[in-house]
Formats: sequence, C-alpha cells, structure tokens
Amino acid sequence: MAQNFAHGNYSHTQKKARNSGGGRTPRDRARRTLSQNFLVDRHAVDLMIKAAAPEGLVLEPGAGEGVLTLALAEAGARVIGYEIDPLLAGRLAARTHDDPGIEVVRGDFTAARAPREPFAVVGNIPYAITSKIVNWCLRARTLTSATLLTQREYARKRTGDYGRWSLVTVESWPWFDWRLGDTVGRESFRPVPSVDSAILRIQRRDESLVTGRHSYQELVELGFGGVGGSVRASLKTRYAGVEAALEAAGVARDAVVGHVHPDQWVALWWRLCR
Repeated sequence: MAQNFAHGNYSHTQKKARNSGGGRTPRDRARRTLSQNFLVDRHAVDLMIKAAAPEGLVLEPGAGEGVLTLALAEAGARVIGYEIDPLLAGRLAARTHDDPGIEVVRGDFTAARAPREPFAVVGNIPYAITSKIVNWCLRARTLTSATLLTQREYARKRTGDYGRWSLVTVESWPWFDWRLGDTVGRESFRPVPSVDSAILRIQRRDESLVTGRHSYQELVELGFGGVGGSVRASLKTRYAGVEAALEAAGVARDAVVGHVHPDQWVALWWRLCR
C-alpha cells in the first residue's frame, strides 16, 4: 500500500487530493490520512513476484487489499501480511481465512519482531515510512532479501542511479547488494499518485566484503561527516596513509563523498582499517 513520503522522503500524494476541499467520505479521509494508493495492475504485481522470487517465509508490509498477498501465496510463499488499517486488515483476514499459507496481522510492521528463521520482505510499502522500513530490514539478522515498491526517485537515489551514493547504501554495502528494478507507472495505482514508482531490491550477500562492521561503519560515517569538504580531508583527520589509500581505491584527491562508489569504500577500509 503506497503512502506519501514525509520528513526527508518524497511526495506520493495526489495533486487533486492536496488541493480539493470537502465532500469526502470517512474512507476517503482515512485514505488521505494513511495516503493509501493501492496496486491494481496485474502486470506490476507480476514484476514484483518475478523480482522477489518468493519462497519460504515472506513478510509483507502494508498488505492493503491483498493483491500482492495473494500473488505471493500463489507463488508458493508462506505470507504474513501486516496492515495497520483495521478495516482493510479485517477484510483481508476474512478473505484469506481458509488459506493456510496466509496470516494477516493488524498492526504496524515496523513494530514487529523479526522472525528467527530466514525470511524475505516483499511489499508495496507505505511510502511515508520508507526509510523506517528499510532500516528495519537492514537490522533484521535473518532477512535474506527485501523487494520493495518505492517512489522511483527514492529507489534511484539508494542504488546510485544518479551517479551519487547515499550513506545508508554505502554503510550497508558490505552486507547488502542494492539493485534498481523495473519502473511501475503511476497509472498502476488507485487512487493515481503524482509520481512513478520502482522496484528496489536489497539482497543479503552470502559473505561480507569486510570483516569489521564497526570499523567500516566508523570510516564511512567520518567520510560522510563533511569535514573539509572532501573524502580526503575528512579521512585525514583520523587515519594515516590516506593519500595512498585513495590512489589504490581509484578515488580522486578532491572527490566529494557522494561520488565515491561503495566498492571504493570497501577498498579504503582494506587499506586504512585492517
């Protein structure tokens, strides 16, 4: 269930909804409060299933009307769908009551405890809490992958599609691979939002690219701290041999932090922290 971005994320609301006045039913007001945009395009659902390749246990944030929930179950997954809207949760629970492969939980996905067994996350997620959901996934020790339908700009930024890299991607890169998937047009939702979406795929790596989580993240956070205006200036405040490390990693001496590829950060860690 798509929702709008807020507080540093990106808008996914309808322009009409923002500008119109009264005349709304209680459900209209609820949809506006939760910024609900439901996936109605079967082709888009098929793209999500193909990208996720679901098997075993799958958690679905924002199950909504259950279009993706049912498709995941049909693909052979055991699905736990989380829905915070009590009316939608009740309807979906009643609809899937006889399906042993589907469990519907009324509540906030981000407040849930991660399963002890390996699991994946697949969802047309509430966009207002995209960062919160992504962070939840990255912290879950048994998560194997997350296939999320997000605002397209968010997915592009997190996967380096603009030629720049964000802190959350770089900081998690040794443990997770980030990929930009297919675009899903705004016409695939009801109500129709004002922007397009895209599939974001976060896959846990079989083996970490580094052996020291704390030292790697400390390095990256210092680099993103902005001291001196360049990666070189920031890192020189704490590490010795920065010039040689930058050269070995193929990083320009005046490179700004966003232009350093995650693989280059791993190379810097190998030179500066081992």
